[in-house]
Amino acid sequence: MHLLWRPKGQSLLLRGLGDVLMNQFDELHLGPEIFRAVDEMGFRELFPIQARAIQPLLEGRDVIGQAHSGTGKTAAYSLPMLEKMDTRRAEVQGLVLTPTRELAVQVAGEIKRFGKYLGAKVAAIYGGQGITVQINIFKRPVHIVVGTPGRLIDHLRRKTFSLDSARIVVLDEADTMLDMGFLDDVEFILAQTPGNRQTSLFSATMPPEIIELAQRHLKNPVKILLSEGELGLERIDQFYINVQRKEKIETLRWLLDHFKVKQAIIFCNTKVMASNLGERLKRDGYPALSLHGDLRQSQRDLAMGRFREGGRILLVATDVAARGIDVPQVTHVINYDVPRYPLLYFHRIGRTARAGGTGTAITLVTGQEQQDLQRIRSRTKISVREITHSFGPRPPKPLPGRKKSSRMRTPREEDWRKRLRRSRRQRRGQPGARGRRFSRTS
Repeated sequence: MHLLWRPKGQSLLLRGLGDVLMNQFDELHLGPEIFRAVDEMGFRELFPIQARAIQPLLEGRDVIGQAHSGTGKTAAYSLPMLEKMDTRRAEVQGLVLTPTRELAVQVAGEIKRFGKYLGAKVAAIYGGQGITVQINIFKRPVHIVVGTPGRLIDHLRRKTFSLDSARIVVLDEADTMLDMGFLDDVEFILAQTPGNRQTSLFSATMPPEIIELAQRHLKNPVKILLSEGELGLERIDQFYINVQRKEKIETLRWLLDHFKVKQAIIFCNTKVMASNLGERLKRDGYPALSLHGDLRQSQRDLAMGRFREGGRILLVATDVAARGIDVPQVTHVINYDVPRYPLLYFHRIGRTARAGGTGTAITLVTGQEQQDLQRIRSRTKISVREITHSFGPRPPKPLPGRKKSSRMRTPREEDWRKRLRRSRRQRRGQPGARGRRFSRTS
C-alpha cells in the first residue's frame, strides 16, 4: 500500500492494494461485545475498504472512502461508530445519511446486528412511513439515527430529536444523494451537528461536487481511493446483446431460460415500464415482482420481503427503488433499458457479486442506445462482451385484418378486456342478444 503524506493541512492518500496493514477482523482494536456479534455473523477477513477505513475512523480521523455498495462499507463505518458509542447516554450520538428508504432500512438493520450486545438503539427514519410512528420511537433513548435527508429535516423542524450530540456523521452513497438533488438538504443537516464532529463520506464515484462538499465539511481527511479492480467489477461478468425494440421481451425470455436465471434484478428506466414488464413476465409464467416509486410503502416492503426470502424470483425495478438492495443471492442483473447515465450502470450491476461473490450483468441494447453503451464502456477497463443470438425464421405474417398492438397492456386494460369478453359470452345465450345463440346444456 502506498502512503503519500501531504503537507500539513492536506489529506493522507491511500492507493492500491499493496500490503494491507490488517487482514482479519480479530486484528482490529474493537471491544468484546462487537467482536462477538461480528463472529456470529461469520465475518473473518477484511475487505479492502474495511482494511483501510476502520483504523483511521477508530483514531478519530475524517475519511473519504470510494466504494461501491456490496463491498463492506457499512461495516467499515458502523463498527468504529459503535466502538465510540456511550450507551449510558440517552441521546443521538451517531447519524448516517442515505439517499433512499431501502438503504436506510438495510443500514439500520446491519448496525443493530453489529451492536446488539452493546445495547445500542438504532432508528431508521425515512419517508413513506407514518410520521407519528417515528415520533413515538424517540420517546425512548436512541443512540444512532439512519435516515433520508427529507424526512430527517422534517423531524428536525418538528424538534422530534436533536443532533447537538451527534459526534459522528456518515454520508453514505454521497454521489447518489447528489444525483437525487439532496445536496442542499445535506448541507442543512450538517449545519445542525457540532462543529467538532467526525465526518466520513462514502461514494462510488468522486464527481467535483462531492469533492467540494468534502472540502467544506471534512477536516484533513484520509482519502481511500480504490482502483476499478478493487471496486469489485472484476467479479462481475458483463455482457450486452443487440436487439430491436420489438424483440426486447422475446430476448429477455430467451436470456432468462438460456442462462437459467434464478434470482435477478431487471432494471427499467421508468415506473410504467417496470410495472408493465413485471405483469407481462407473470403472465408468461415467470415469478416476477415489480418495485417502483408508485407503490405504497407496504407494497414495497412486501415485495422486498419476498425477494429477500430467495428462491427463483425476478425483481423488476427502477433505479431509485432498487438503491440499497443488498441481497447476496442475486446472481444476475439485467438492464432491460440502458441506463441514462454511466454512473447508474455501475450502481445497477453492483447489486450482484455482493460481499465477495460473483455475478453476471447483461444489457439489452437497441440501435438508439448504442451511444449510451459506448459511454459506459469508455468508463471501465473491464471487458463488456457481446452475446449473439438469432431467433430463427420469423413466423408468418397474420392475415389481413385488424392489426394487433404490440404495446403491453396495463393491468386496468387487461381487466377491462376480460370483463368485455365475459359479457359477450353471456349475451350469446340470451334471447335478443346479437350474435349466434346457443344453449349451455346443448
